[in-house]
Amino acid sequence: MIPKFLKKRLFKAPLTEDTANKKVVALSPKAPISQLYRKVSGQALDVAVKPKLLGEIPELAGDQQTLTFYVLQDYSRSNSILIDLQTKEYNLPPALVGVKDSIHDIDESAAIIFLRHPRAKDHQLSPRLSRLIAATLQHPELQIRLIPVSILWGRAPEKEDSLFKLLMTDNWEDPGITKQLFNIGVMGRDTFVQFHPPQQLRALIDSTLQDNLDETLAPNYVVNNDNNDNKVQDASTKNVSKALVPTTDANRELVKSLQQQLNIYLDKQRSSMLGPDLSDRRNLVDKLIYSPAIKHAIEKEAEAEGITVREARSLARGYANEMVNDYSHPIIRVFDRFLTWLWTQLYDGVEVHHFERVRALAADHEIIYVPCHRSHVDYLLLSYVIYKRGLSIPYVAAGDNLDVPILGPLLRGAVAFYIRRSFRGNALYTAVLREYMHTLITRNTPIEYFIEGGRSRSGRLLPPKMGMLAMTAHSQLRHTNKPVVFIPTYIGYERIMEGGTYVGELKGKPKESESIIGLLKVGRKIERIFGTVHLSFGTPLHFNDFMQKFDVPADSLPANRTDTPLSDNASAMVDNLGVKIMQHINKAAVVNPVSLLSLVLLSAPKAALDEEICREQIALYQNIARQLPYSDDTVVTDMSPQQIIDYGIKLKLIERIPHILGDIIQVAGKQAALLSYFRNNILHVFILLSFLAALVARNGRIERSRLDGIVAQLYPFLQSELFLYYPAHGLADTLNHKIENMITHGLIVELGNDILSVPEANSNKYQQLEVLAAPVEQSLERYFMTLALLAQQGSGNLTEDEVVDLCHLLGQRLSVLYADDIPDFFDRALFTSFVAALIRLDYVQKDDETGILTFDHRINDIAQHAKYILNPDIMQILQQVASLSEEEIAHAITEISNKKQRKFSIKR
Repeated sequence: MIPKFLKKRLFKAPLTEDTANKKVVALSPKAPISQLYRKVSGQALDVAVKPKLLGEIPELAGDQQTLTFYVLQDYSRSNSILIDLQTKEYNLPPALVGVKDSIHDIDESAAIIFLRHPRAKDHQLSPRLSRLIAATLQHPELQIRLIPVSILWGRAPEKEDSLFKLLMTDNWEDPGITKQLFNIGVMGRDTFVQFHPPQQLRALIDSTLQDNLDETLAPNYVVNNDNNDNKVQDASTKNVSKALVPTTDANRELVKSLQQQLNIYLDKQRSSMLGPDLSDRRNLVDKLIYSPAIKHAIEKEAEAEGITVREARSLARGYANEMVNDYSHPIIRVFDRFLTWLWTQLYDGVEVHHFERVRALAADHEIIYVPCHRSHVDYLLLSYVIYKRGLSIPYVAAGDNLDVPILGPLLRGAVAFYIRRSFRGNALYTAVLREYMHTLITRNTPIEYFIEGGRSRSGRLLPPKMGMLAMTAHSQLRHTNKPVVFIPTYIGYERIMEGGTYVGELKGKPKESESIIGLLKVGRKIERIFGTVHLSFGTPLHFNDFMQKFDVPADSLPANRTDTPLSDNASAMVDNLGVKIMQHINKAAVVNPVSLLSLVLLSAPKAALDEEICREQIALYQNIARQLPYSDDTVVTDMSPQQIIDYGIKLKLIERIPHILGDIIQVAGKQAALLSYFRNNILHVFILLSFLAALVARNGRIERSRLDGIVAQLYPFLQSELFLYYPAHGLADTLNHKIENMITHGLIVELGNDILSVPEANSNKYQQLEVLAAPVEQSLERYFMTLALLAQQGSGNLTEDEVVDLCHLLGQRLSVLYADDIPDFFDRALFTSFVAALIRLDYVQKDDETGILTFDHRINDIAQHAKYILNPDIMQILQQVASLSEEEIAHAITEISNKKQRKFSIKR
């Protein structure tokens, strides 16, 4: 027997104040014993379990009158205590403190709502959720927020054929006591918690009632007794819960509906974190090979090649085995630990921007990540960032050149499925790849592919390859599951491991094949400092929006065929989508310290500036980029100019030369070619400003109308090269904004009669204008050289490939002789882009059969604009370089052809 006075002390319900909710709460009569149990259990759990927080902590500040409850799917004591520990650690309203609000008839022993209980009967409703809904309907002023919470004991997707992984995996079954003990003992160090965005209970009720006002819930509700005109109006709009009160049977239907919504929401979040269930790789290959679409492709292959169906099926199986991913969670965990160590050893950090966009879409969309491709590190870096932020890791389409011993199987087990670099004309291989992509998409597997096809050697974006985009479109038009959304992703480095090889390859050195030896060579650089890596997730592009724009109906392709061609509208849609993705990648650019330094110093004579002038130029670029941003998605470093200079010296990319009249900042020895790579990463952000500066600086004075006309004619070529997103029809307004900004900064002076002039000669502003004008000149020099070659050789004498090859050779020669060996002139893709733009804009016509180019006097008209920008000496040099005799052209074409043949033979 417990004495009465002791019983009163033990079981008297103490009052306490929940400072987060600003409500008086009362612990239940058993609170001392419960608190002791929870304290002991919490201490034990804290030793065994080290949860990792995924996502962001909910922002609850400024809403102190709202009661907070946490929503979990499955009941368990360990989950309750774990959430309580997490709420205390992150200063959230406590989960295991009773809440009592006598004014609103609320008396709950804890702030946790469980949607399912292992001993509950089917369709049993949550008593706590029912009481809170009733109180909300009864008291219009009551505000309750629900915070859905996901708890993962391990992050391995369920695998159909493994009993051990079934135990290890946090799967979809209700966790019993045995399972929870197993989870705590085995998976305690691999536990993850994510607090999802808060949801207002009243808003959920209003939405549910509004959706069902004329359907199943309507008969169970009547107008509030203290009805007036405003109440009736509320019932017909959004505030349904304030205008209606439930009849006897209404609560059950409403609670059932809301509980189902919350369950579906948490299921989707869980799926976005774990990914789809996995099939055994062998079973997946079998499903592919015996699918109706591949059976049809096999029969066609057998008929076309004169082989048996069995032989064709064997061939298809071989293709499938080449490409299919073999996801392994143990390998993922090894990569997680290794990459966590690697980033700290190799980089100063990884900065991520706009990831919340991806998280908001992941539960309800099929995510396709489309990043730019700078380095082999891209594969691992992007997947690592996605994984660490709580979403399921994407499957990455990787070139089969990476499928080398040791490295290949590791990547296949982690992120990669392999595809051949070229498979044009191989109908069966195409069918297998399309069906595999379709399988991944319909299973809601996040996918990642590099739309450029290969790594950029110059730092600019490469023209998009439409193959994977077309396959994604083909799958979506065969069958719609979740809507597809593309996530353009910008990746920016401050140093890259492949920098030296990129410069060499641009200059003609053969591309090194991937191998384990190459991997070891990279490993030797592990102690070097590579600065910070920047990932920026651009504005998502919804596939359905493009379908509507191009009038492409859903499910317009047969579900069981892979060989049905896309319609003309669908093909145009894919082309437009590819360009928009590139533009959105550039809109998400990060102007980091190294790219900004590169842009400033490489624009100066001899790549050197007085330190004070260098600081002023950096500050100018930062101010312009912030006051008139390239895009809302563009990020500009917040380092001060002096910090940027010191940072570049730390990375050994630039150096300070002491001088009695003022220190000089210059590019470090042999770093100019590499720094041009990082300058090109952000060239698009400042290119129009550079163009305007060059027109004013080279002419001294120029009329606005003439300036607008020159820019309007040459802008499409810059737009094509740098994937600028400004539309041509709105270009005049864009130019006016930039001119006004330059006038504000004193870079140009506005005279009467719309005349623009340079500032006073030899002033700081004049020097800043000269530096700003330099970046555009290399692009215009390439254009003029190409146009000079066409004009000199005449219409109808060269094919498109011959023009590109000859310009590439001329660019190499020009760079070595006159341009300080800057590799931009070595980049064949830049000449390809310019010639393609000439054809697209109809300045040049191409014969479809022969490839011969024809043109008229307009070629010379474009070239005439160069005199307003380029130095006369440079123009003369370009004309001399482009003047080739028939013998020189014939010899060059023969040598290029022989080189291509040798390269093709080596590949075979």
